[in-house]
Amino acid sequence: MNTTTPNLERIQPVQAQPDSSTKVRRSPWPWIAVASAALLLGIVIHSGIHQRAMAEGRVAAATEKAAVTTVNVVRPKTQASEEEIVLPGYTQAFSDTPIYARTNGYLKRWYFDIGAHVEKGQLLAEIDTPEIDQQLDQARADLKTAQANEQLAQITATRWQNLLKTNSVSKQETDQAVSDLAARQATVDSMLANVHRLEQLQSLEKVYAPFTGVITARNTDIGALINAGSGGPGTGGALQELFHMAAVDRLRVFVALPEVDLRAAKDGAKATLTLDEYPGQTFQGTIVRNSDSIDLSSRTLNVEVDIDNSGDRIKTGAYVFVHLSVPGVGPKMAPSVVIPANTLLFRAEGLRVGVVHGNQAELVPISIGRDYGSTVEVTAGLKPTDQVIVNPYDSLTTGTPVRVRAQNQEGSK
Repeated sequence: MNTTTPNLERIQPVQAQPDSSTKVRRSPWPWIAVASAALLLGIVIHSGIHQRAMAEGRVAAATEKAAVTTVNVVRPKTQASEEEIVLPGYTQAFSDTPIYARTNGYLKRWYFDIGAHVEKGQLLAEIDTPEIDQQLDQARADLKTAQANEQLAQITATRWQNLLKTNSVSKQETDQAVSDLAARQATVDSMLANVHRLEQLQSLEKVYAPFTGVITARNTDIGALINAGSGGPGTGGALQELFHMAAVDRLRVFVALPEVDLRAAKDGAKATLTLDEYPGQTFQGTIVRNSDSIDLSSRTLNVEVDIDNSGDRIKTGAYVFVHLSVPGVGPKMAPSVVIPANTLLFRAEGLRVGVVHGNQAELVPISIGRDYGSTVEVTAGLKPTDQVIVNPYDSLTTGTPVRVRAQNQEGSK
């Protein structure tokens, strides 16, 4: 029996076919990555848009802020019931005089130079006058002769009057003797007057200080030819003083007071003086008199203020500032304020100032009184609580938005 081996086919492994009902599991990480990227992109876009919007807002705010003008303000200052004015003046010595020669001769010596303080009656200089001395000697001799003749005439007249009692002489002869006596007496009086005149001239050889003061000038020297009324040769016919003296223990200060401030010119009122050479120091004076007449060219009143200068601190001719008080005109006088001159606006419709009301400027008409230079007095239109714009620009109008500088606003309170 033939045993046949079956042809066995090679059996291939059969793969199992997936069941359509079975779900395939996939990894979630790709979806998470995509979602994260989308979210991040959204955040970046939103952030960019937000920052751009904020930048535009800041630009708009800065533009709006720049469009509002920042200004400095000042508050008006109220004035006291007695206003103070400051006027320039100059000092003069209470007594100031030149000293001339009253006799002829040569300067023998001088004793004081410029700047010397001398007392009244102190000898300043001596003049050598030989002609006066000789004339005085001659006049005294003539006086003695006249006195001798007078004495003889007196004896004769007395004798003739006694003889007339006994009719020993005639009445005519007696009258002649008496008349001769009268003439001799007149001659003696004339000679005596001449002697006194020459003695006075001789006394003028010595020059004395007429008052207590200081020598401010000396215009002669030893040996200079002195003519009466002159300080020396070469004067061209004009009088020239030997010395110049000034009494400086008391000074006069002359001030030109404006007509509008005449109320300050009250005799006996006090005045305060300041000088540039003494910063921070004041000197007290008194109004003693005024010219009682307005100068037509300057419309001012000349006022004299006297000040004690016993310490010799103020020099004659010094430039001073005189502070005077001007009283108010009654209790109903309208109150006034003072503002800086750089707050004024000159417009065609009149004088204006810019005042801050809220966040806007308002042009306010004002009336001014006195002009003090850097400041002016405002009599109407402003209150002490107003905020007045300093250095306003010319195009400023009512309703213009403004902003007060913070630091300035605090400083103006």
